[in-house]
Amino acid sequence: MFIIDRELERLERAGTPIRVGMVGAGFMGIGIARQILRYTKGMELVAISNRHLEGARKAYADSGVQDVARVRSVDELDDRIAQGRPAITDDPMLLCDSKGIDAILEVTGTVEFAAHVVMRAISGGKHVVMMNAELDGTVGPILKVHADRAGVVITNTEGDQPGVIMNLYRWVKGLGIKPVLCGNIKGLHDPYRNPTTQEGFARKWGMKAPMVTSFADGTKISFENAIVANATGMRVAKRGMHGPVVETGTPIQNAVGWYPVQDLLEGPGIVDYCVGAMPNPGIFVLGTTTDEFEKHYLSLYKMGNGPLYCFYWPYHLCHFEVPFTLARAVIMKDAAITPCGAPCVDVVAAAKRDLEAGEILDGLGHYMTYGLCENAQVVHAQRLIPIGLAEGCRLRRKIERDQILGYDDVEIPQGRLCDRLRLEQDALFFPQPLIHAAA
Repeated sequence: MFIIDRELERLERAGTPIRVGMVGAGFMGIGIARQILRYTKGMELVAISNRHLEGARKAYADSGVQDVARVRSVDELDDRIAQGRPAITDDPMLLCDSKGIDAILEVTGTVEFAAHVVMRAISGGKHVVMMNAELDGTVGPILKVHADRAGVVITNTEGDQPGVIMNLYRWVKGLGIKPVLCGNIKGLHDPYRNPTTQEGFARKWGMKAPMVTSFADGTKISFENAIVANATGMRVAKRGMHGPVVETGTPIQNAVGWYPVQDLLEGPGIVDYCVGAMPNPGIFVLGTTTDEFEKHYLSLYKMGNGPLYCFYWPYHLCHFEVPFTLARAVIMKDAAITPCGAPCVDVVAAAKRDLEAGEILDGLGHYMTYGLCENAQVVHAQRLIPIGLAEGCRLRRKIERDQILGYDDVEIPQGRLCDRLRLEQDALFFPQPLIHAAA
């Protein structure tokens, strides 16, 4: 950040700003647009694509930008960009194909739709920043392979917990301390919440009820911790993580005693979370060292006596920090958080209620499923279906509440790109026989 701000100022002075195209103008998209348009030097939000044009227009208008026009072709879009005048469209592929855009920011929270956008952006030579843990946690490793082949950066964002955790992870590692747990602090976790129970909270904050539900039922944190695991090589200690619940307001520094030490010190470390600790909604990393000299200084600096030390940041600021991720990708070719190789952790689908044969599964944060973290090797070996692929699948048999769904339990819709990408990911990283047939 403290290099990026100077680089953005340099681009501002030179008149060569980073040109960003954003796909999705919902709750987060509107905040990001405002942050770029009003407060970020050296960067321009040159186009917004949204399925409802008025949403894209509103994202500009809420930031005081009125001179926007709809475009229907790449040539029209490039002309608007050359004139320094923002454009809106309901066709995200125009942004992906434009010669006037440096980076695509994907903010839809979808899986199938976003997969098409990201793959098109990569093929168009665009850096890709995803505020989309759902897509990343489902097929992120194979998207990274495609991005590497194209010579572009693909990354999730700072602001959301995974990017903030990764910044802290890299900082702790840079101190010479081994990170052994990457953690997320939650205020609530109830896997049976649904859009009806969360409607009031969603209305209060101007959010959609399924989005709020995915926070409450554990699906979102599962996706977020999965992409942290995939970026660090960590795992989960058990299906669903430990997730200790502590008395509200308990200091996060106490986390050094909440997790089985053997789960942390043996192997590559784990991703996990806690409920009730403060500061909420912060993030934390537990680290360790065998260097007695360093232990002495850590004790002096009030970090405790070990073997675990708690490092934390007291907040994550969501859309405020996204421009820094964009700048890192374009200027420094540095990803805030991206898969480091083979998938380590997946998010599987568990039944939120008793499900009947013939039912078609609804979406993330709805009424039928919730997500749980599981180690990717287990998911592959047991033929479990990632929750990111579950929407739209028809059940072949009755499923009891809390049962984990497998590929044998469902019929997958035909022709989805996300299934083809998942097959490609499995074939590359798990060379055993493929576990399901792409539609």
